[in-house]
Amino acid sequence: MTDLTGRWLILDWVQHYDDGRVVRPLGERLVGFIQYGADGTMSCVIADADRKRLSAGQWNSPAQERADAYSRYLSYSGRYRIEGDTVVHEVEISLFPNWEGGRQVRRFRLSGDDLDLTARLEEGTSEARTAALRWRRDTSARA
Repeated sequence: MTDLTGRWLILDWVQHYDDGRVVRPLGERLVGFIQYGADGTMSCVIADADRKRLSAGQWNSPAQERADAYSRYLSYSGRYRIEGDTVVHEVEISLFPNWEGGRQVRRFRLSGDDLDLTARLEEGTSEARTAALRWRRDTSARA
């Protein structure tokens, strides 16, 4: 059985659009992790490493600054299960509320301490693409 449990650090996230575009949604320099618990819970946090700090408090900064910070950050969590070479994330809460109550399905390939997750998104539209995320096991988190 495949063991994804543990903490994985983000290395890269690129989206390959069917029309030939290649986009890095949060830029070239990323920080973050995905964590899979032995209890079937998961959490994912990814951000642009170069996000600007807000000029005031979390709720008092100008709306545009807050929107910019939001657009350079992704997080969600919930439960997960493995089905063959696929991991299904059952999203309970997300910065992107449209994902809540839904599933995020990722094909995975595990090679040593590297984990590749891919997903087909918006199939059948002009925005159809394959998202590819590369992670490395956080060996410093092992007890």
